[in-house]
Amino acid sequence: MLMKKMFQKGLALLATSSMLLSSGTPMISAQEESDAFIADREITGLVFQSAGDAGVDSMSPEIAEYIKKRTGITLKLETVTSEDSVQALAAGLAAGDLPDFIAFYLNHSGRPEFPLLLQASNQGMFHDIAPMLKEGTTYSKYFEEGYLPRDTKENIMMREDQEGATYLVHMSIDQEAADPGTKQVGGPYIRRDIAEDLGIDPQEINTTEQLRDLLEKIAAGDYKDDNGSPVMPLGPTVWGGSERPFIYNDLVWQGEGGEKFWKDGEEVKHESMTDYAEKRVEYVHGLMEDGLMHPEFYTMEETRAAEGVVNGSFAITADMHSYRPEVGDLKYVPLGPINRIDGSNHMVMPYKSGYAGWAVPSTTENPEEVVAFADWLAGPEGKLLYLYGLEGVHYDLDEEGKPVPKEELVKLQEENPEEANKEGFRGVRAWWGEHLAYTDLNNLEQFGEAAWGDKVRGDDSNTAAKKIIELYDYDKRYEEKEVIDGLYARAYLNEYEGEEGDLNAALDGWEESVIKAYYATSEEEVKEILEAARKDLIDAGIEEYCDLLEEKEANGEVIFY
Repeated sequence: MLMKKMFQKGLALLATSSMLLSSGTPMISAQEESDAFIADREITGLVFQSAGDAGVDSMSPEIAEYIKKRTGITLKLETVTSEDSVQALAAGLAAGDLPDFIAFYLNHSGRPEFPLLLQASNQGMFHDIAPMLKEGTTYSKYFEEGYLPRDTKENIMMREDQEGATYLVHMSIDQEAADPGTKQVGGPYIRRDIAEDLGIDPQEINTTEQLRDLLEKIAAGDYKDDNGSPVMPLGPTVWGGSERPFIYNDLVWQGEGGEKFWKDGEEVKHESMTDYAEKRVEYVHGLMEDGLMHPEFYTMEETRAAEGVVNGSFAITADMHSYRPEVGDLKYVPLGPINRIDGSNHMVMPYKSGYAGWAVPSTTENPEEVVAFADWLAGPEGKLLYLYGLEGVHYDLDEEGKPVPKEELVKLQEENPEEANKEGFRGVRAWWGEHLAYTDLNNLEQFGEAAWGDKVRGDDSNTAAKKIIELYDYDKRYEEKEVIDGLYARAYLNEYEGEEGDLNAALDGWEESVIKAYYATSEEEVKEILEAARKDLIDAGIEEYCDLLEEKEANGEVIFY
C-alpha cells in the first residue's frame, strides 16, 4: 500500500536525522532525549462538540508515536454523545468528574456555552493558567497588546473582575487583523447542474422571494438525485438540522453578530420586540406545506444530511463551505448571499475572531504540563505535525524549508477522502489537534500556502474551492469589507444580571421557541408559543437590557450586532 511504504521510508529518515525550517522553525526530531520533552504521562481531553468536530479517533498511530517520542505525552480524546453540545457541557460541568482538559465551542462570549464556563471559572472549577501561558512561545502572544480581539481579551480570557487570572483559552486566533486566512465561502449551495438547467445566476438570488420562486421552479423541474429519486428543493445544512440565517437573512432581526439584536434607527431591539419571527415562521410554513423544504430541515442528524448532499438529494443545501468534499468538482456552487434586513449583503468581518476553546479543570494534577503541551502543539513543530503530518511520509521540504504535501496524497484526498483521512492530520481532515493546536494562524507565512495542498495543485489548478472563490467574487468583496472590533450584544449579560439572572436563559428560550413554531400546526399555536417566549424575555428584563446596550454605545462602546 502506497501510504505504508511512504511511512516506512519516513521512519527511516526520522531515525537518522533531525530537521529545521530555514527560518529557524524547529522541525521533527527523533532523538532519544528530546529537547521538547514535557512529561511521561497521558493527557486526556473531554470534547463537548459534535462527533465530526471532536476528531476523537482521527490521529494516526504513527503520529501518536511521534508525539510520544518528542514530548513524552500520550494524547487521549473523549467526547460526549449528545445532540446538544450546550446541554452536554452543562451536564459535564455539573457532574464535576473532568479529565485533564476540556474543549468546547466558543465563537465568542455571546455563545450559550459562555455563561456556563464563566460561572464554572468563578466557582473555582478551572486552574488559573495565566502564568503558564505567559511562559509559552505561542500562547504568550495572547498577552501582547493588540494581538487578541476585544471580546476575547476583555470578556473571555482577561476579565477585569478576575483580577489577572485566565481560566479559558480562546482558539483560532489569526496573527493578522481581518485576515481571510484560507479563503472560504460558506452559506447556501445549489447543485450546479440544476442552476445551469434553469439558466440562473446563483449569486443573483438575494431575497427570500427570489429563493421561493427558485424552489418552485426546482419542484416543477422533475430533478432526480444520484439514486434516481426526486430531489428535495431545500435541504438542511451539511452538518445536519439547524437554525441558521443564511437562507432567509432578510427575515432575521440580526446582523453578522448573529444574536437577534439589531438597531431600529438609534433604538436597540431584540427580535422579540419585532414581528420578524412571525414573518420567518410564515415563510417556513409555506415552504414546508408546499413540499419545498425538507420536513426534517431543523432536526436531521449529521450523517443523513451529509449523505443527502453527497447523493444530490437536496437541490439546495442550507449551509456548506467551499472546502467540504461534497462540493466535488463544482457539483455544488454558492447561492446568494441573501440580503440582511437592511438590504445589504457586503462582507462584514470582526477585527479578529475566535472559534472554540479549552480549559484545565482544577482537579488536574500538574496543569503546567498540560499548558506546556498545548504550547508545543500550537507552536512551529506541533502545528506543522498537526497540519501536515510527518516529513518524508506526508510531505517534503522545499528550498525555503516549507512543507510540500506528497502529490499522491493530495490526489488520494481528492479522490478517496475517507482513505486519506486515515493518515491522521488536519490536511486530510483529521481534527484531533483543533482543540489545543489550531491558533496563531497565518498559513501563508508559516507554510507557504493558504490551504494544504495548494502548492501541489498549482496556481492554475481547477480545484472547486478556487473556482468558487472566483464565482463568489471573493477578492472584490474582501476589498470592500467592513471590519468591526467590538463586543457582541450578549457580552454584557454578566454585567447586567450576574450569574443567576434569567435573561440569558430567556434568550436561549426564544431560539428554541422559534424552532417549535416552525413545526406548529396552526396560527394559534404559533402565536401561543411566541407570545410565551416574549413574556419570558420581558419578565427577564429584555427591554432594560436593550437600554443598557444603547447606553454602552452612547459611551463609546462598539457593539457587533
